[in-house]
Amino acid sequence: MSRTIVVGDIHGCYDELGLLLEKTGLHAQDRVIAVGDLVTKGPKSREVLELFRTDDRFLSVLGNHDLALLRHWRGEGQPLKNSQAKTAADLDTDSELYCEFLGSLPLMIDLGEHIVVHAGIRPGVPFDEQSAEDLTELRTLGKDRTSRKGDPWFESYDSSKTVLFGHWPSPKPIRAAKAIGLDTGCVYGNRLTAYIIEADQFVSVGALQAYDRPSKRMAKAGSN
Repeated sequence: MSRTIVVGDIHGCYDELGLLLEKTGLHAQDRVIAVGDLVTKGPKSREVLELFRTDDRFLSVLGNHDLALLRHWRGEGQPLKNSQAKTAADLDTDSELYCEFLGSLPLMIDLGEHIVVHAGIRPGVPFDEQSAEDLTELRTLGKDRTSRKGDPWFESYDSSKTVLFGHWPSPKPIRAAKAIGLDTGCVYGNRLTAYIIEADQFVSVGALQAYDRPSKRMAKAGSN
């Protein structure tokens, strides 16, 4: 039986991704879906992009870091954070190729009973009316969608589809009534986590090292 393996924020942690997929016992008929942020902060963004670009079993939604690079390469005046600027420079010789690839990725993947997005779903807004900013950046329902001061969106979300998301680093997967958070902070030295939908099972591997660290003001909550 084919399986759907949904993977948390990879952030260029290619080696850990390989170990994780080996631990899941990835088969030829399985599909792997990432919750976005394939790139930046970790050491092997190029290798991650090549895997997802060339293997038909692999698909991802756009994360906020992926979207920042895409907008930068499209000449939309996107200001880049230091980690994003470094990745853009590392990928400069193939920027046209990766711009085309990232531009082909959706903001949302509907799997029937589950839906995959990078950051979140704004409660009360139809799926087809969600903004790109909410799908890639939403954390809480306060005035600032990126702030952690306020009510987490997934505590208020209540719909027929369970949301599988990233963007919210946590030592363990977040499990709310109708949402599952899969960013367990691999790039910060914690773990890379996958959720196998058909088995309702989490699989994770430890980071080989910490490649980045959250800013001091976000250290307790995690940074993304």
